[in-house]
Amino acid sequence: MPKIAFIGAGSTVFARNILGDCLLTESLRESEFALFDIDPQRLKDSEMMLTNLNRNTGGYGKIVSYTDRREALRDADYVICAIQVGGYEPCTVTDFEVPKKYGLRQTIGDTLGIGGIFRALRTLPVFEDIARDMEEVCPDAWLLNYVNPMAILTGYMQRYTGVKTVGLCHSVQACVPELLRPLGMSTEGVQWKIAGINHMAWLLEVTRDGEDLYPEIKRRAFARTDKHHDMVRYEIMKQFGYYVTESSEHNAEYMPYFIKSRNPELIEQFNIPLDEYPRRCVAQIQGWEAMRKELVENKDLSHSRSHEYGSYIMEAMETDTPYKIGGNVLNTGLITNLPQEACVEVPCLVDASGVTPTYVGALPEQLAALNRTNINVQLLTIEAYVTRKKEHIYHAAFLDPHTGSELTLDEIRSLCDDLIEAHGDWLPKFK
Repeated sequence: MPKIAFIGAGSTVFARNILGDCLLTESLRESEFALFDIDPQRLKDSEMMLTNLNRNTGGYGKIVSYTDRREALRDADYVICAIQVGGYEPCTVTDFEVPKKYGLRQTIGDTLGIGGIFRALRTLPVFEDIARDMEEVCPDAWLLNYVNPMAILTGYMQRYTGVKTVGLCHSVQACVPELLRPLGMSTEGVQWKIAGINHMAWLLEVTRDGEDLYPEIKRRAFARTDKHHDMVRYEIMKQFGYYVTESSEHNAEYMPYFIKSRNPELIEQFNIPLDEYPRRCVAQIQGWEAMRKELVENKDLSHSRSHEYGSYIMEAMETDTPYKIGGNVLNTGLITNLPQEACVEVPCLVDASGVTPTYVGALPEQLAALNRTNINVQLLTIEAYVTRKKEHIYHAAFLDPHTGSELTLDEIRSLCDDLIEAHGDWLPKFK
């Protein structure tokens, strides 16, 4: 049976979802589940949680904790990565508080913008180390990456390492249900096609029995007068014609139109939750003890298979039963009007041969144009890390849509310098 290594296993809730799914899957349930985390207490918590869950689902699996990442990876068939380098404190706090001194506000800060750039730069060295270990001790393993910024980290692994990597995000499978249900529309029998880049992929088609649902979706969406959480995505759909996969709080900071210090009324108009990610982090930290009793100390813990792709991918590879996912892969001509170096999110077929992406062709030009504004930042952040040249950090930040709409070039350069200094040893050295 396979060996499944989980790097960042201290993410107890996520470990329950992914590995709990595996314990409920016949072809995976007898696996060795190799857990690794740098936090010994959280590692112990996850081991206890999974041990209880394993016992309650038949006791088929082998749950093993490792304090040596390389040994956790040794002979693995699959590697799941769910790490956060630098944590909420100090690094996420730094990502948000330093830009505030320049009047630059963010919502999530984990994918693009100043927050996304610096999150990537402190995470890439760890990914490089993981890649080198995998190339030596489990060279045939698949890396299932769940870490943000997804396109930067996954794109780096695909271009600069020999590790078979696919990036996974639940925004694709959640997109249509999140769109239809608030509009009072059933998801039964609905077919859709989604492609673009992570967190900015596009609902290109949505049909039921061959009928295009977009006209009715738009009629109902644009008729809403209540204040709700999806107002930015509705506005994007209104102006650009298509619905975007990831949430409004994310997309508010991927574009130059919504968070503006000189137009603060837009925050209220589009119901944009500034500082949303730090707020979530604080709530999760404060709520962990109560959650710990439910997850870790609950000997009767149960689980239902989630909609996360991980277990379905491994099941498809183990049984050679085809399964379709939305995966983040290198753009080998898949989307013809996006750069070939880009990491794109497209439909992929998974079976025993691995992950096979499908050809999409050209996106509607306005959608490709929006994607390219984000790809610019992604590629230049990777370039900054690979070359260790500080100038490319500046270039990435200069070209970020939200940052460039708020600050001057000199201000952006100064902000980057301040962030480099504030992060200190969390970053590699740049020249």
